[in-house]
Amino acid sequence: MKKTLLLLSLVALPALAGEGKWTPQQVLELDPAALRAQGLKLPPQRLWDPKRGTGLLAGTVNVGGCSGAFISSTGLVITNHHCAFSIIQEHSSPQRDLITQGFLATHREAELPGKGSRVQVPRSFTDVTKDMLAAVPAGADDLTRAKAIERRQKELVAECEKRPATRCQVATFDGGVQYMLVDAVELKDVRLVYAPPRGVGEFGGDVDNWTWPRHTGDFAIVRAYTAPDGSSAPYSEQNVPYKAEFFFPLSPQGVKPGDFVMVLGYPGVTFRAMLADEMAERQSRHYPRIIDFYGESIRILEQEGEKDPAGKIAVASTLKSLRNVYKNAGGQLEGLKRGRIIEKHREAEESVVRWAEKKPQHAEALRARSELLSRQKEMGKTWEREFLLNNLKATARGIAMSVTVSRLSRERARPDLEREPAFMEREHPRIKDQLEREQKNLFLPAEKRLFQAFVRRALAFGPEERIAAVDKHFGAKATEKDVAAKIDAMYAGTKLLSLTDRLAMFGETEAQLQARKDPLLAFGLDLATEVAALDEVKDSRDGASQRLRPEWRRAVMAHAGKPVAPDANGTLRVSFAKVQGYSPRDGVLYTPQTTLSGLLAKHTDAEPFDAPDKLLATAQARRLGAWVDPGLKDVPVAFLSDADTTGGNSGSPTVNGKGELVGVNFDRVWENVANDFGYNPDIARNVNVDVRYVLWMLDQVENADALLRELGVRKGPPVAQEKR
Repeated sequence: MKKTLLLLSLVALPALAGEGKWTPQQVLELDPAALRAQGLKLPPQRLWDPKRGTGLLAGTVNVGGCSGAFISSTGLVITNHHCAFSIIQEHSSPQRDLITQGFLATHREAELPGKGSRVQVPRSFTDVTKDMLAAVPAGADDLTRAKAIERRQKELVAECEKRPATRCQVATFDGGVQYMLVDAVELKDVRLVYAPPRGVGEFGGDVDNWTWPRHTGDFAIVRAYTAPDGSSAPYSEQNVPYKAEFFFPLSPQGVKPGDFVMVLGYPGVTFRAMLADEMAERQSRHYPRIIDFYGESIRILEQEGEKDPAGKIAVASTLKSLRNVYKNAGGQLEGLKRGRIIEKHREAEESVVRWAEKKPQHAEALRARSELLSRQKEMGKTWEREFLLNNLKATARGIAMSVTVSRLSRERARPDLEREPAFMEREHPRIKDQLEREQKNLFLPAEKRLFQAFVRRALAFGPEERIAAVDKHFGAKATEKDVAAKIDAMYAGTKLLSLTDRLAMFGETEAQLQARKDPLLAFGLDLATEVAALDEVKDSRDGASQRLRPEWRRAVMAHAGKPVAPDANGTLRVSFAKVQGYSPRDGVLYTPQTTLSGLLAKHTDAEPFDAPDKLLATAQARRLGAWVDPGLKDVPVAFLSDADTTGGNSGSPTVNGKGELVGVNFDRVWENVANDFGYNPDIARNVNVDVRYVLWMLDQVENADALLRELGVRKGPPVAQEKR
């Protein structure tokens, strides 16, 4: 087997309980007896077979920034409602509002394709650390180092992706202690099968987001398709359901307090390997600015969306994303303060320093730490400008699209291996899909106000942080009236908001774009120059980090004397957990399960606690079916466990020791948001939809007989899904 992460030897059970997002390779190095004692009923090799490069964990898939899981051999995937939201929005209109009403495909021909939606199925992991480090020339400066590592990553990915329908990445662990080549099959035809009404999938809305108790049915079901020969293919009426070798059967028995569970998925980014001063910067500057900047964008979208039904649908997906980031930032700040996370991290860091000072072999680690701290202070000089340019997704779509089209035209003129990774040939289908999908997100009144907010912030910067494109197109001393008038003129004269013209721009050279004399595009071309220059600065910083951080991290791990799970980086991980409640504050104890009766008690007949009439009628009539929990004497809606999760774990399958799906992860509790910086077993709780609530919805509320039979839950052969 390949050398595994952090060179783990056999690990005792206590090292795994709760804390840790472990890789498939690490699971194979655990003591099987210890895993059995914790609750795993399967041999570890059933989870991942290194000889085949696959296993049950391959049933866990990447769903465009979220996680998901195959739940049938016929390509059905369960994920979160908010992860499938773009497909729901794509097919919604004021006349057919699937966001509000929900959707159930009564036959396969009725399933709704999602533009740009993809499912990635993991296939193999290969350690390429030596190869990556050998690519750095002797004596390289930081920018050269970063470029050399990036180029080798591109070469390895290009070689890997010579196989058809393959998506690869080189993932970095602990800042460069290890590099892994991750190989996945990419399925390009993904269709919506079932989405509950918004009053189920978003019950509680932003009020309940990141909280407990929770009664949200945040789940949806999609299906992956292939060509008739089993190969990956874009949408076609001739395509057939993907034949999943590994999938998670649904467990009608669900869970009870104290049960062992595993949460599998693709956690995005955590920050536990940061230095304390780096964490402090996020506390003092990053999260407060997120709250300020994203908060303004949210208010604009809400105000403009309420004025027009079509506008409300257009801004819905963007609002959902921004609100989540906004509330997360508040939770991070509260959690960092309440848990004294930075103070504790600083104490732990200083203990490593004192230890390393007595170890000559770690002298380089101390020097690396000192330089990292020095560089951190230097970055503060242009922090506000960089924040604004790094967060264009929270501004007007016109700004983001004009920059994307502009940068693409310039990058396309370079050899593929010399382009910025986000604009390489392999990314072009995704860029095109995104440019096309943005048409559903455009709402002109909101667009103009978001643009004005961006310009106002840029004009307020001091001399060292000026954004030249803004000064050029609006004037360094422009009034709000001047800015509004110029934005009106930009939008009146642009073709960028036309889908046909935008897709034509997608394939044009920089000269062709300039020849259009399009005012919004002209602004994007100038702004793209500054964004590209900032990327060069960030590359140099990355090179410094790749040179310094591994030295420090090796000292940290040596000092720990036990396995240290690497920070999340978007690769497949497993967290072991128990179903349990917690005490958020003095005198309060939360139980780990919520019920249908609790949902009814929370219902107010007004948003965000407005459950659909069909659900209410079924619940009030006590038509509970076979989905009652014996202990609760009710249908369970959600449950808590102490799994170590973060963003990207949305849609993660929560499975029992037999590999059966018992829930779908969709959130963390408020007290646990700062878990990204440090795990606290007392409050580390993730929130899962109980599989029995999913089944109750399909059975008693929707009468989805064919789907239940296909899932193997209802007895009898699956009913053929024919067009009706």
